Amino acid sequence: MCLTPATEDLVRDALGTLLAGRTGDGRRLVGVSCLAPGADTIFAEAVLGAGGELVAVLPSRDYRDRTVPPEHASSFDRLLAAATEITVLPFDTAEPAAFEAANARLVSVAQLLVAVWDGLPSAKGGGTASAVATARRAGVPVAIVWPEGAERAPDR
Repeated sequence: MCLTPATEDLVRDALGTLLAGRTGDGRRLVGVSCLAPGADTIFAEAVLGAGGELVAVLPSRDYRDRTVPPEHASSFDRLLAAATEITVLPFDTAEPAAFEAANARLVSVAQLLVAVWDGLPSAKGGGTASAVATARRAGVPVAIVWPEGAERAPDR
């Protein structure tokens, strides 16, 4: 979530290239995302831009109200409306257990986990590091996207 604006552009280009290589020959591209600000949103937009389908996994019933910042609300709503499937996990509140369950759900349906990640753990725990570890334990291939010159923005 904490990417600099320049890194967002680098990641957008890298994801576009990665996903373009996964379409064609009659293959169907389906991207699964929680639609969080930053990499989740960039990934979801890249999936749609590549002609793929978007599946949204919301960690809790209050996910939008509790975690989506006002400046991201229109992007979140637009992507949610574009999703061909929406799963809301059975948690009332967006909390660490809900986020871990969302990571597990993403991994359980993935043929490939695409992780925008610098290899470092999140300052808040969980997040990308947890999803990558879960995927690797489950034997799901992981594609790490961290382009040359990419950097994290300071935590908000």
